[in-house]
Amino acid sequence: MSLYKYSANKPNGESVSMEDYKGKVVLVVNTATKCGFTPQFAGLEKLHQDYKERGLVILGFPCNQFLGQEPVSNDKMEETCQINHGVTFQLMEKIDVNGSKAHPIYKFLKTKIKSGLFSSRIKWNFEKFLIDGNGKPIKRFSPKAKPASFEGEIIKALKQL
Repeated sequence: MSLYKYSANKPNGESVSMEDYKGKVVLVVNTATKCGFTPQFAGLEKLHQDYKERGLVILGFPCNQFLGQEPVSNDKMEETCQINHGVTFQLMEKIDVNGSKAHPIYKFLKTKIKSGLFSSRIKWNFEKFLIDGNGKPIKRFSPKAKPASFEGEIIKALKQL
């Protein structure tokens, strides 16, 4: 089973098949514009700019399940991320990452990597999953992990493409 089995919607409602990212390294992040970790948008954007030509795709999935830190509409969220944080990587529509209404992508990711500090729940905004070029989740990073701290893992995954 791989990420490619799933799809998700962009903020405008357009469906995107994860199969579109076959052969790419994908970083999936649950985001929020009103979170203490929101400054990580800058680090994620830097990774996007530095490695998109080598095959890195970053997908931001906004979530309002953690103290209501993503309270705005999909359109407003996308605008806020672009204007206030310079985000050009792909943002998706707002989803749930925990509970019975959790998006299928997150249900899949949480079952694949849950060892150590990680459980079958997303702990907070900006938890990250690294997926290899075959659609297999290979690493999970905590919300506190700044993007620069796992750049080496991304480079390693890109070398496998």
